[in-house]
Amino acid sequence: MPVIVLEARDFTSPLFWVRTLEVLSSCTAFSLVASLEQKSLNISSDCDTFRIFCMFTWCFFFVVTLLIHIINIIQFHSLIPISWKNLTMTVALLGMLMSLSSSTVFPWIVMDHNAVSARALAAAVASGLTFLAYASESCVLRTQAHEQRGYISSLPGFLKIIQLWGGLHMIPLMVLISKLDDGGHWQLWASCFSYGICVFISLVTLAVILGDFAGRCLLPFDRFLAAFSLIGVLLYMLATVICLTKILQLSEAESKVKNANLVIIETVVSSITLLAYTVDLAFSIKLLCDRSHM
Repeated sequence: MPVIVLEARDFTSPLFWVRTLEVLSSCTAFSLVASLEQKSLNISSDCDTFRIFCMFTWCFFFVVTLLIHIINIIQFHSLIPISWKNLTMTVALLGMLMSLSSSTVFPWIVMDHNAVSARALAAAVASGLTFLAYASESCVLRTQAHEQRGYISSLPGFLKIIQLWGGLHMIPLMVLISKLDDGGHWQLWASCFSYGICVFISLVTLAVILGDFAGRCLLPFDRFLAAFSLIGVLLYMLATVICLTKILQLSEAESKVKNANLVIIETVVSSITLLAYTVDLAFSIKLLCDRSHM
């Protein structure tokens, strides 16, 4: 067993303070929202789904960040069979993006603009502080020495976090759209298939990176990454075309205006994720070409 030696610098480092702020602000956000009365929130079904999404985001990253905070203080991370530097950067970047989404969705959709309460405003502010804290942690981690950084700290690693972020957003969106889509059109099934495959690919890639399993693959891992990026580009191209088609259909059918916000959100997130997959594919092809000339 390792000897635990706590020093004063462990409690004065920038990482200690930003992680403490992450824990406090996320805990404050979901506690305030949990205590809100129904009249302070929109009562529509889509708003309730987004409220659950925000609550899950705050609670999940509160628990994960608290565990990382405790493990880092007692210096037990060497006993965990995963890449600690990649794990901490993954939580920081994904927490930053997910907190940004919650800080946007909660005041825009979940809050009742006709009767804004002080608790709802405080929850929105706490969510914004959570985003700033995770953004600060990612900046602090990137300023560390080069040997202390992992793959996630690089631009291709950040692109893979964006891909996972986009896929996670599609889960509540597809649930809501499926409730409002009374016809069960093929577009819905094609979008769900595309997003589901891409989320699975992102999770597999992240598991391999965090577990340092790249050297155990039957083929070079960079080829797998290039193949995964190509699949993601093709599937998100299909999903983005479907989203644009839905926007044209909404402009022609006034009866489906209630679906407009969901379609616009899906189109924006799908376009951002497609861009991430495209740039990631370019990096993968460049890496393969550079290695073939060595």
